[in-house]
Amino acid sequence: MSQSTETTPIFNRWLIPLAAVLIHICIGSVYAWSTFNRPIRALFPNDPWWFSPPYITFSTALVLLGLSAAFGGPWVERRGPRTAAIVSASLFGSGLVIGGIGLALKQSWLVFLGMGVVGGMGCGIGYIAPVSTLVKWFPDRRGMATGMAIMGFGGGAFLAGYLNVYFMDRLGVANTVIALGVAYFLIMMTGAAIIRRPPAAKTAATVTAGNLTRNDAIQTKQFWLLWGILFVNVTAGIGILAQASPMMQDMFHKTALEAAAVVSLISIFNAGGRFFWASVSDYAGRRNTYAIFFVIQTILFLTIPGLAAKGQWGIFEAALFTVFTMYGGGFATIPAFLADMFGPANVGAIHGVILTAWSAAAIVGPVIITQLSSRAKAGLAPGASKIHIYDQPLQVLAVFLVAGLVLTMLVRPLRQPARL
Repeated sequence: MSQSTETTPIFNRWLIPLAAVLIHICIGSVYAWSTFNRPIRALFPNDPWWFSPPYITFSTALVLLGLSAAFGGPWVERRGPRTAAIVSASLFGSGLVIGGIGLALKQSWLVFLGMGVVGGMGCGIGYIAPVSTLVKWFPDRRGMATGMAIMGFGGGAFLAGYLNVYFMDRLGVANTVIALGVAYFLIMMTGAAIIRRPPAAKTAATVTAGNLTRNDAIQTKQFWLLWGILFVNVTAGIGILAQASPMMQDMFHKTALEAAAVVSLISIFNAGGRFFWASVSDYAGRRNTYAIFFVIQTILFLTIPGLAAKGQWGIFEAALFTVFTMYGGGFATIPAFLADMFGPANVGAIHGVILTAWSAAAIVGPVIITQLSSRAKAGLAPGASKIHIYDQPLQVLAVFLVAGLVLTMLVRPLRQPARL
């Protein structure tokens, strides 16, 4: 007992969010892989469209991110965050190295295997690895703690977007991918060396008989309400994200370069919103935070067409950035919501399953925006203004957001296991 009393205070719990950020800022770079598209495509001009390395590799990485997060959660809970972080670092780092070798040898299957399959699995394990540890170390500030980590994922895309271009200009795309693989491995291993389970006393205080397993949690109505809430919030944000540059060009007549500058700023607000809104949820409550998301975003989505018609660019930018703080905030707040609802013991496994809402939204959101706007564009007379081609898709997404508010209002604490 005296040994526990002496050793417990030695480790500073605020190092755990730092470790999580080191891991997430590396795997978050996957969202900047679009900067590799043209250089990689130039290496494989004769590959069929269905196996074009830049696109099939990125899509495969995201699919495996979701699958490994969903199915790897119980393993992460059993083996602990350090083992999971080491595996993630090994997979993600080696995946990039393998992919870079494939680029150097001009072997597209090797690029697909390394960056798509191996790297994608590393992303998924790394995304969920710190979550349950954070909520156990910070039972008093779960939102803030997970927000800091998941902020790293959003920030990683912003930093990598610039680093990728900088190094490709000097090293070439193959050497850049290999070098980044080595660098990310070392940074993630630093995070793995820091991260750890909380002491037994803290674990006993936070892990109680009220904890549900993953299989028990997914049989409750509350889980599926939360799944729907995340799905709606991501659908709205990712729908605009998929068409952000064309929207600004069509609605406000911005150049591609001007639109690209705003898109780069989006990632900052996305990352900042993850920390800000998750921290707010510690005080306002998780349900109230999501209610704020849906009310404000509904108003903004219905207002944007009018802003475009009046050419109010500055107000549109403010609206756009606000939406993306809430897009990121939705990702960062959900782990704390799950821990509140189902207990912290198995939140990593439960979080992995709920991320399938992200995968589904990544399909639905862009389809709504691109298909409806394309139909409206096809119906225009030659030379007609494109300002209003996004009116209908934005209205459809606003209806989704209202549905999200309804789902949020239906969420109630889990008193007894309310099975379906």
